[in-house]
Amino acid sequence: MNDDSARWDVRYRSEEFLLGEKPSRFLAERIEEVKTLCPGRKALDIACGEGRNSIFLARHGFAVTGLDISPVAVEKARRWAGREGLDCEFLLADLEKFRFTETYDLIINFNFLLRDLIPREVAALTPGGVVIFDTILESPTAPVPHRKEFLLQPGELARLFAPYHGTILFRGEYPDSATPTAKLIYRHSS
Repeated sequence: MNDDSARWDVRYRSEEFLLGEKPSRFLAERIEEVKTLCPGRKALDIACGEGRNSIFLARHGFAVTGLDISPVAVEKARRWAGREGLDCEFLLADLEKFRFTETYDLIINFNFLLRDLIPREVAALTPGGVVIFDTILESPTAPVPHRKEFLLQPGELARLFAPYHGTILFRGEYPDSATPTAKLIYRHSS
């Protein structure tokens, strides 16, 4: 695909899972709330990596599509879902060029920031659909190497979602964490 694909392939090539097999803590803590909020069970995992969050959602009754730029990660995710017989589809995608052709009840976007993708994510939500966003915030404790354009600025995530017809149900920033993050749950108007 491109240099990003090759770079991520190298990181995912190990037998181990880069971020482990457990889902994002934020997602795990909020799953019951999310299931109550979502109008249905069709989910999309943006930059899914090896599928840890997709697998978790599928275990909770979601039909999940995971997208990633790394063929190695996508193949690992497919094998994992297959071993467990879960309702997951993993697709190779360059998210800079990706166009949504379906709508989703839930879109999760973790550890990935492409600001231009956010309007397309919101447009791909069903009425009442939910976006859960959790990514790295610029801070002196931010892990390196990260290019500044891939780090959220303080207050930025809420500003990015403010123009849309819906409600920000949760927002939080954690600049002093080992991995500083900004988190948001947005529900599209129904």
